[in-house]
Amino acid sequence: MTLDTAPFFAETFAGAPLMAILRSAGAERAVRVATTAWDLGLDSVEVTIQSDADVEALREVARLGRERGAVVGAGTIIRAEQVAVAQDAGAGYLVSPGLDPEVVRAAQAAGIPILPGVSTPSEVQRAVALGLTWLKAFPAQWLGTDWFRHIRGPFPEVRFIATGGMDAANAGAFLDAGVKVVAVGSALEDETQLAQLAELLRARR
Repeated sequence: MTLDTAPFFAETFAGAPLMAILRSAGAERAVRVATTAWDLGLDSVEVTIQSDADVEALREVARLGRERGAVVGAGTIIRAEQVAVAQDAGAGYLVSPGLDPEVVRAAQAAGIPILPGVSTPSEVQRAVALGLTWLKAFPAQWLGTDWFRHIRGPFPEVRFIATGGMDAANAGAFLDAGVKVVAVGSALEDETQLAQLAELLRARR
């Protein structure tokens, strides 16, 4: 039986349609940026795990997230064995750059929700066949806002998180195109982006 992740993601992202992705930030910076994001009303934080240092950063951010009632995700999950590593570090859900059925099934077997990456109708269809209706669209900037408007036709039940090239300047356009959540990663090298994203969030409430 596949895990129905739709209710989980609907609740997790109900507070704000924006996510902060912390990539190779180190534990100290990851904690600082995550705390700032939470304080500004950006409830969703993802920590990518591409090194042992990243796993420790995830562990600390996830611990602080639990204290605040925030669920922290683990990103760049590209191998099935990373599922257990992320879970052990406290991740509440997983994010992949692409769609690998083996990784999806490992997550489902472990009982942890996953957002695999897609960029074509065929990938969306395969993800739906695996029982998934919340997906990561990557790279969203390259796909463009019209992609989301068109993909809703054959897949009205699917909800998308836009990732890749997102920042405070273009997040609004993607939300207007029907994206449920915009995830900002590389742009957070400039931490003033967080305040700009919070302002965008306030303007939409």
